[in-house]
Amino acid sequence: MFAVGMALLFSAASFAQQDSLKYRISLTDKSQTPYSLDEPERFLSPKAIERRKRQGLPVDSTDLPVSPVYIETIRNYGLTIVVTGKWDNFVTVSCNDTTIMEQVSSLPFVREVKRVWKAPEKGPDPVERDSVANVYETGESYYGDAWRQIEISNGHLLHQAGFSGHGMMVGVIDAGFHNADRIALLENVKIVGVRDFVDSQSDIYGENDHGMKVLSCMAANLPYAMVGTAPDAGYVLLRSEDAYTEHLVEQDYWAAALEYADSLGVDVVNTSLGYYDFNDKTQNYRYRDLDGHFSLMSRQAGRASDKGMIVVCSAGNAGGSPWKKITPPADADHILTVGAIGRDGILANFSSVGNTADGRIKPDVVAVGYRSAVIDTDGTLNSANGTSFASPILCGMVTCLWQACPELTAREIIEIVRLSGDRAEWPDNIYGYGIPDMWKAYQSGKQRTEEKR
Repeated sequence: MFAVGMALLFSAASFAQQDSLKYRISLTDKSQTPYSLDEPERFLSPKAIERRKRQGLPVDSTDLPVSPVYIETIRNYGLTIVVTGKWDNFVTVSCNDTTIMEQVSSLPFVREVKRVWKAPEKGPDPVERDSVANVYETGESYYGDAWRQIEISNGHLLHQAGFSGHGMMVGVIDAGFHNADRIALLENVKIVGVRDFVDSQSDIYGENDHGMKVLSCMAANLPYAMVGTAPDAGYVLLRSEDAYTEHLVEQDYWAAALEYADSLGVDVVNTSLGYYDFNDKTQNYRYRDLDGHFSLMSRQAGRASDKGMIVVCSAGNAGGSPWKKITPPADADHILTVGAIGRDGILANFSSVGNTADGRIKPDVVAVGYRSAVIDTDGTLNSANGTSFASPILCGMVTCLWQACPELTAREIIEIVRLSGDRAEWPDNIYGYGIPDMWKAYQSGKQRTEEKR
């Protein structure tokens, strides 16, 4: 589910599957593994290892891959492996025969089997690429219409000090990135990798446009037309959202995407996705489930800081609905959950509220998510509403802040961003710690860095 209502584009490729069911198989352990914690280079990239070492983080059992012996045993039942997740130790499979899953559930190393997807009766029509006009105006402001959403948090001061994301890598886990490869306003964006976890055969640039608009808030880099909050960072585009249906399997895709981002050495991850209402209503979340652990995505997001990454997440757009609350993974601990304000600093009426079920402050902070400057699929400039855009606007500034304070850990960066908020002394469940002042956070970061030396 997107953190903003919008017209959806679908791909029939996502449904060109023979199997009609998908299951998450949660495992008890990682026995019979050929991997050892003494040799992390066999299963972690040099960048991932270096990131952990730099922050004093251990390589632990959650880093070990899912047991290949268990995977092969499961595959021998005739099941197709969809994704695996090592941090939560699961294997997601597809099949048509429920009796096979009953047999798998009795295996000694299987803790739980849960259905996470059922094929719809009819798939969507094939998507066609929008025509690209690439018509836009330039103005006097270096940032174009994005000026206010950056200036309200003093993000421009980081840029002026030379911190615009250079050398940092940002993962964007979202739906498709429609036309991002054809838009002139995005031609200077440094795309360092793409991967589709929903359908490996799809064209990630021909899918839904939500991720493209999210990306534009951070990565746009055409002075006097539109410049985003981290224009010089490198970006990895990852698709986990299947826009046609709402099933738990999208969280499996997301979990795999986050682990992939870790393996590439990504520093900061933005995700403008949230889930609480599913096609199978028996799987809907309840308020008491917002504890940071019930949802697979929330558990996974919370672990990211243990791996040295920062996750920035949209709070959700349920503020005006009966649900009202944040949507997982926004309830995760050790992440930055972002609510939406207008350019005037006033909360957008759709922005989801906290707190978590266990009493933690959420959202953490707020950023402009009402009339946010974005790029449309035809290459023109526009505005859009949703915490979906507040999240990447802040994410880019957090990326620049970490570039400026590289000796701080992920959790330290999260802490100084919270404490820079204009409501830090009296945080609440609506604005959280308030509108962050990134220049103030930078000054605090420099002081902490000096204290470490």
